[in-house]
Amino acid sequence: MSDASIQVTTNGPFRVSGSFQLTDAAGTAFGLGGRTVVSLCRCGQSKNRPFCDGAHNMAGFKSDDKARDLPPKA
Repeated sequence: MSDASIQVTTNGPFRVSGSFQLTDAAGTAFGLGGRTVVSLCRCGQSKNRPFCDGAHNMAGFKSDDKARDLPPKA
């Protein structure tokens, strides 16, 4: 499963696409119903977490993160 892509959307969720598996803290996989694209909540307001339900719009969530390089590991 190495064909996954994650997009940080402006004022919205993380958009995950490609070939991936999503698991909970215990390692149990979520059943994705054959989907190859899902949106993951990052505002914390979704009633369907970890999936986005659009609640960020009503919550006024704002985030416009731009790609950047992380510093080298210490």
